[in-house]
Amino acid sequence: MAKNDLRKEQALAYHAKGRPGKIEVVPTKKAKTQRDLALAYSPGVAEPCLEIARNVENVYKYTAKGNLVAVISNGTAVLGLGDIGPEAGKPVMEGKGVLFKIFADIDVFDIEVNEKDPRKFVEIVKALEPTFGGINLEDIKAPECFYIEQELRKQMNIPVMHDDQHGTAIISAAALINALEIQKKRIDKVRFVVNGAGAAAMACVLLYQELGAKPSNFLMFDKHGVLSKERTDLEEMKLPFANATRELTLAEAMKGADVFIGLSAGNTVSADMVKSMAKNPIVFAMANPDPEISWEAATGARKDIIMATGRSDYPNQVNNVLGFPYIFRGALDVRARVINTEMKLAAVRALAGLAKMPVPDIVNLAYNQEKMAFGADYIIPKPLDPRLLTAVAPAVARAAMETGVAYHQIQDWEHYSRELDKRLGVDNQVLRAMGAKARSAPKRIVFAEGENVKILKAAQIVLDEGIGYPQLIGDKKEIEIIAAENSIDISGMVIFDPRSEDMIEKRKEYGDLFFRKRARKGYTKEEAHKLMKERNHFGCMMVEQGDADCMLAGLTKKYDEAIRPALQIIGTEPGVNRVAGMYLVMTKKGPLFLADTTVNFNPTVEELAEIVLLTAKEVRAFNLTPRIAMLSYSNFGSSKSPEAKLVSQARALVKEKMPDLIVDGEMQANIALNNGLLQEIYPFSDLVGQQVNTLIFPNLASGNIAYNILLEIGSTDAVGPIVMGLKKPVHLLQLGSTVSNIVNMAMIAVIDAQLKTKPPVVDDRNTRRLLKRKTD
Repeated sequence: MAKNDLRKEQALAYHAKGRPGKIEVVPTKKAKTQRDLALAYSPGVAEPCLEIARNVENVYKYTAKGNLVAVISNGTAVLGLGDIGPEAGKPVMEGKGVLFKIFADIDVFDIEVNEKDPRKFVEIVKALEPTFGGINLEDIKAPECFYIEQELRKQMNIPVMHDDQHGTAIISAAALINALEIQKKRIDKVRFVVNGAGAAAMACVLLYQELGAKPSNFLMFDKHGVLSKERTDLEEMKLPFANATRELTLAEAMKGADVFIGLSAGNTVSADMVKSMAKNPIVFAMANPDPEISWEAATGARKDIIMATGRSDYPNQVNNVLGFPYIFRGALDVRARVINTEMKLAAVRALAGLAKMPVPDIVNLAYNQEKMAFGADYIIPKPLDPRLLTAVAPAVARAAMETGVAYHQIQDWEHYSRELDKRLGVDNQVLRAMGAKARSAPKRIVFAEGENVKILKAAQIVLDEGIGYPQLIGDKKEIEIIAAENSIDISGMVIFDPRSEDMIEKRKEYGDLFFRKRARKGYTKEEAHKLMKERNHFGCMMVEQGDADCMLAGLTKKYDEAIRPALQIIGTEPGVNRVAGMYLVMTKKGPLFLADTTVNFNPTVEELAEIVLLTAKEVRAFNLTPRIAMLSYSNFGSSKSPEAKLVSQARALVKEKMPDLIVDGEMQANIALNNGLLQEIYPFSDLVGQQVNTLIFPNLASGNIAYNILLEIGSTDAVGPIVMGLKKPVHLLQLGSTVSNIVNMAMIAVIDAQLKTKPPVVDDRNTRRLLKRKTD
């Protein structure tokens, strides 16, 4: 099976598996008892109805309208697929809703309208105004989209934006401001060539005009050629930019141009065209998935160029997700009646300004950079930057207030920023950062249970997404049969069968090494060689000998059986006496690390302290500051039992070894996770004012029980178990792990391998980009 077919199959399965689609409606109030139901519906619901009837503005107080956006389309211009109809466009609209939610905590109903007549479409959307706080128009073809947005903005008192137009305009304008600054050029002086004259292109040039660009300095092209005033097929808004006095080719137009804006089709610009541009040129080739000219060709043609594309695997990605979630967030929070030009410009300047600020460690981690900084390769923020919400939304809200289109006034801006952070959990980008980090430098990853269908499915995802290079252990014929029966493409994977004749020499090499390691620990030479037929021992030896970079095992074995070969062959890091196990659980408040949940049954004071230090080191590897609560059934000496004292003494030992670590205990879990309660009862605690992100359990039983309860009753994503303290990266899977769990653990293993085998620093700009060529 071809990889493209497989990706198609995986995409279809993603949308169809379990509950079809990508979104659901979840109640925000309790509805369990008869009293709850009476309040939610009849008779209690009558009271807010009457309040709204007395004053319609109360709809924002008593309903979800103020945080509800409609993503509306008629399916006439869906992605690059064209007019495929409203039903076929629904997966895209659901996806847009997901982005609104995960990046700005905005609830969305997607609405697909079976109407192509722009006037009727306007009437339909206008009639929905009582339901929604804002309208995001999506995938509506030009020129109808211009009329539709214009009319709805005039007729409705809630914010309306056609993101296909203005999203690209806003993000590219922010990039343009910074690129011009670096290239030392003025926007009112530069000459533009724009390839494309559709909805996005027109929104771009109109917004650039607001920033000071002169319409007379533009040459624009559509599918019929260069725009000139002699043409009779141009809409009125295009006439100021129709400056050609004769027929021109794109190549002729680009001679001496300062800025090229591409919103057309891939591979329409050559290296020679870029060479013909003015000194210090700016090229924004934003066609997707293939830009008008590739990054390599453009930067290879000119050393003085600043280049941006729509792609995530190169610097300077012009991505609409940098804009629309945060623009609507700010507009909703002040109940703006419109998204006006000043609000768009505020978003532009906020994005441009954010690119000049120091980049957080979690963003550097996500993009595998030592330190990103404002310059030719970094002119706009990255989509995974957690500061976007608190940078853009307040700027948009403030502009709405200053221009008199806001019904609600924000008085305390610091409080507003804190509330924005709380909406998503400021650190909750960690899983997306992990994926990007793993893809930045994929490693050879051994899957010990190669004959398991879940392992094979996960290995295919790992390979297709560029996370790593799977090496399967098992019987080759059996693996091929399982793969064929389940339509899994294993053509890019290497298979090792430790029992095969082909592996005789390798088994001897590994067996001899194992015997040298374990000769005085109960093993004979014959036993050492025999063990090398066992998949976990063979896989660990591959990692130990450098034949692989990392390993996953344990899906079908008990934990202690799976970890024993790693301890015997790999061993612990220098200075580490015992390994420990940790889970990462994603919650609405952010990531929560739990340890030890898998290895140490009843640790001593010294062992518990070592677990804390290992866990702190691992949390820092995620570019997060560990804020650790050491748990017990006692609070700060309230019990004098040996168990409670052990935790307190371990905390004291940790502080001796690492005084700056934010850690406290012994304490109960509810006190650790409720900072208001902690401050009220125990104001002396080091954790007052800190959001705890790490829980240390006093023994294996409590940690493992707590984790499994959380996993089964909570709507959480979890990654683990993460083995801490091994010299080389071997990680174990939980019995019954899902394909998604396995992929997440593969990311952990690859990142661990990256940290333990750091590549040489590459200074050359183009070489650095080539090393990053993996799809984000």
